[in-house]
Amino acid sequence: MYIVQIASECAPAIKAGGLGDVVYGLSKELQLRGHAVEVIVPMYDCMRYDQIWNLHMAYEHLHVPWYGGTIHTSVYCGWVHGVQCFFIQPHSHDNFFNRGCVYGHNDDYMRFTFFSKAALEFLLVTNKRPDVIHCHDWQTGLVPVMLFEQYKWLGMGNQRVCYTIHNFKHQGLAGKDILWATRLNNEAYFFSYDRLRDNFNPFGLNIMKGGIVYSNHVNTVSPHHAWEARFTDVSYGLGHTLHIHQNKFSGILNGIDYQVWNPETDPHIPFHYSVDDLSGKSKNRKALRERLWLRHENKPIVAYIGRLDQQKGVDLVHHAIYYSLRRNAQFVLLGVPTGQAIANRFWHEKHHLNNNPDCHLELSFNEELAHLIYAGADIIIVPSNFEPCGLTQMIGLRYGTVPVVRGVGGLVDTVFDKDYDQTHPPEKRNGYVFYHNDPPALESALERAIGLWHYYPEEFRKLQKQGMRYDYSWRRPAEQYLAVYEKIRHKEPPPPAPPTPPSPTQTPQK
Repeated sequence: MYIVQIASECAPAIKAGGLGDVVYGLSKELQLRGHAVEVIVPMYDCMRYDQIWNLHMAYEHLHVPWYGGTIHTSVYCGWVHGVQCFFIQPHSHDNFFNRGCVYGHNDDYMRFTFFSKAALEFLLVTNKRPDVIHCHDWQTGLVPVMLFEQYKWLGMGNQRVCYTIHNFKHQGLAGKDILWATRLNNEAYFFSYDRLRDNFNPFGLNIMKGGIVYSNHVNTVSPHHAWEARFTDVSYGLGHTLHIHQNKFSGILNGIDYQVWNPETDPHIPFHYSVDDLSGKSKNRKALRERLWLRHENKPIVAYIGRLDQQKGVDLVHHAIYYSLRRNAQFVLLGVPTGQAIANRFWHEKHHLNNNPDCHLELSFNEELAHLIYAGADIIIVPSNFEPCGLTQMIGLRYGTVPVVRGVGGLVDTVFDKDYDQTHPPEKRNGYVFYHNDPPALESALERAIGLWHYYPEEFRKLQKQGMRYDYSWRRPAEQYLAVYEKIRHKEPPPPAPPTPPSPTQTPQK
């Protein structure tokens, strides 16, 4: 099968979050299964060019239709650790991808609208006809719209689209200018509630909604988060749209790269170990203490790795620091604050705890240090307010670092409480889960984890090994995506529902 992934990230060349890891990991696994996979991404000035091999010009003069003219665009080709990628580089005064960062500009909706248009134009003029185009998040939500409304009439009528939503919070709200820029033009048609009109802003076009309406299959990145998106507020207003299109909506759990995350071979850790021999983990704990100037005492290390923002439960992360110290444990944090208020708060804590021999806060991100923390820590907390999938807890399990997680999204699908889980036998349980979003709930789970380490060390080691035996690689997710691809490639693309304008008093529903 020939598959083209269109996304705004592909790790490790372009990585702002978990999206990049997913695009790379899934592409690599599909290649290993014998499928032809190509990835189309923007050519940012801030890419890790050292992670791209044999970068060369693939198509020098691509003229992308844009408003009443065209934008001269070049397309480069290179290999990111064995995955073939095409990089879109527009030559325009708009300077779409030379901003020094991936996201965060007021015209992001227009930047990625152009990228989506350019990706389709590149496929068209180079006569690339993939069986499946796999798009990711709002940045590529217009790809299925333009494919159905424009490019199928130009010779791309057999291409099918799988659309994966990694985060419902960011949906790409835009105005009518994206219609005129892409030459979709027909405002009355696309401002229908059954097409792109935002469910709650009658003057806005919702790019993610367009992806849902026009794609052949839609999924989010865990089964439980798919349920949450349908029946709770984590879909941020798209629940009604998902209800209408429920027959093509599912949840497929992400995986992690078991070559990158492997305690038996990891080049970033000083001592290797396995589920059959955990002795190297205690040596890594000692190495972690030496690197971070923590004192050597017989107590567990509790860790947090990830962004410091509201999604990740930043208030509970803060609470966990002091609770762990009170309960005779050490605490290590590695994360980048998002927003000035959160940054100020944690820099204050870093200065306050600077001389505490049981605590280290690293307010940055360091890949090598992350590997060492996973290998050296005993417990890792993931107290997210919402979590579509979560990779941290799966990496923790891989390294024998017991996860303590809040019962949301993909965390529910991957961590099963040692004491209270009713769906798995005791020998299949692998961590601790709490549900309420408050300090007592976190404490109830974290206390059980710390207490098991102190008072029942053999049981703790048994729990570590049970977690390490789980397979959260890309093997099973790739099988599920291939099943989706096979299903949609043999079906005619369903047109969007006919427009049904609301009455003057009608209010759109979730």
